[in-house]
Amino acid sequence: MTLGERIQADLKEAMKAQNTIVRDTLRLVTSELKNRRIELGKDLTEADELAVLARCVKQRRDSVEQYEKAGREELAEQERAEIAVIEGYLPAQLGDDEVRAAVQAAIEESGATSMKDMGAVMKVLMAKHKGQIEGKTAQRFVGELLKG
Repeated sequence: MTLGERIQADLKEAMKAQNTIVRDTLRLVTSELKNRRIELGKDLTEADELAVLARCVKQRRDSVEQYEKAGREELAEQERAEIAVIEGYLPAQLGDDEVRAAVQAAIEESGATSMKDMGAVMKVLMAKHKGQIEGKTAQRFVGELLKG
């Protein structure tokens, strides 16, 4: 069963169970997946689907930040609930120690020596750990390891 099929099956279950947060979140995710398929003009690969889900999580994290700044905690909480639903379909995120080790390996593999080489390191890192490492976290560790 592909990721898209799993999301569709879970959407049906959420509708039957009248679980509104899961239902609404999966409807939005399904819409994003369809839009991406139309953009690409072909069926999505699993990597494409994971990229869409990661983008959905990133958008919601940005929304949480904005809602918190505006003092709209109820909306921030709803976004957090949606993040939890979407993250259930993403691969497990690596811990800080694992990310640091992966960044170190990517630095060695790319031959990076300064911050100018961050792009090359990120390219290697994200290719190997697609969906397992958040970009901001990776950039922070790349910055720490290349400076130090």
